[in-house]
Parts: sequence; C-alpha cells; structure tokens
Amino acid sequence: MMKTPLTTVITSTVALCLSATMALAHGDVAPQPVNTEGLPEMTGGWEFENPFRDPAGEYWERALRIGDSAYNQNCARCHGLEVVSGGLAPDLRFLMAEEMDDEWFMERIRRGSGDRMPAYEDLMNQQAMWAIRTFIETRPDPDGIVEFIPRLREIRDGLRDKQEAIAAGTATEEDYAAEIKALQAELMEIALAVPTMSGAPKADSIARRAAVILERGGERFLRDADETLTIGLSVAR
Repeated sequence: MMKTPLTTVITSTVALCLSATMALAHGDVAPQPVNTEGLPEMTGGWEFENPFRDPAGEYWERALRIGDSAYNQNCARCHGLEVVSGGLAPDLRFLMAEEMDDEWFMERIRRGSGDRMPAYEDLMNQQAMWAIRTFIETRPDPDGIVEFIPRLREIRDGLRDKQEAIAAGTATEEDYAAEIKALQAELMEIALAVPTMSGAPKADSIARRAAVILERGGERFLRDADETLTIGLSVAR
C-alpha cells in the first residue's frame, strides 16, 4: 500500500478532531471523559511509539475497546464513523503505524493545531490518547474484506436462523454449540486475512468483532454477532 505523505496530512484542513473541534462548524460540543481503567499507568514520561500496538500484548484488546468508545464520542463527528472521513477532515486511517506518524499524532492531540483544534494534554491522559491511536490504526482496508462479504452474509443469515429456531423452541443453544464454535474459528481466519489501512499488524474488522462475540458467549451473543455483521455489511462495498 502506498503511504500518504505525512506532509499532506499535516497541511490538511483539520488535523485531529476531538469533540471541541466541532464547535467551529456544529456548535459547542463538550469533550467527553475517557475511562482508561484497565490500562497501565504511564508515569515515566511520554511515549514516542504506540505502546499498545502489539495484538499479542496484554493491553491491546482493552486499548482497542477504550479507543473505540473515546473516538466515537470525541472524534467521529469530524473524522467520520470508523474513521472514514467525509472530507471535512483528513482520513486518519492513512497515518502509518510507525513511530514517525505516532509522534505527529501525539503532537497534534497534545498541543492542538492553532485555532482549528485545542490542546488536549490537560484534558486527556496519555493512555486515552494511545487508545484512540490504537483504534484508528486498526481500521480494516475495505478492499481487503470485499471477497469475504458473500460468506459473511451467509454466516449472518445462519446466526439469524439459529436465533429464530431457539426462540420457537425447536432448538437450543446447546444444539448449535459445535457449529457456533466452528463459525467462530472461521470468522477469526477471515479476520486474520484482512489488512489494515495503516500497516498495523491486526485489523479490527467486523469478522474479528463477530468472532470475539461468539467466543465470549453470554445472554444475547447470537444477536450481538448478527447485529455486528449486519451493521458492518451495510457499509461494506
């Protein structure tokens, strides 16, 4: 994948949008607090590279979920849902998952960018900033999931059929346990084949999200996996 030059991003209309930026175009929007419970304390100074980048690391999953919530509450109105920019702000998916672009990201989020973005160093801790960075850099390449869309629809429809059978009393979750386990493994295989836009090692695709839900189980896990795939497929190419 060709990297978008950093200077192109830097000179774009808006650098980062963390809620208050939208006051310029959409009225006053108060920054939302970010709960970073579950992430390690960072007391040794500011990191230069995303400490949560490694998917095998202890905090990757937690950072991703915190970053997801923080981004959608504070950034999505400007940079778009799932970081897909509508043109108002630069497409942050093209920031590469490497130290140089990490430094640029942190400089903008900490110090702001003139009158277009306020500084957030006193409003958000380092863990929250890196969590947002983790969410941004794990956005999947939409071209990388296209070939899997037909199969993902089949899986979604199968999950829906299972829910209907369970609701009708003609089957139980236990009846489908082996099949659900196989579907979870298949979804994770698909997830591993989907690249990121940034070059980060693992994409947070709808296949991965659905796989995590099926593995987790719970009261409404079939419905949650169904909804995750439905929403994702509705915006897929």
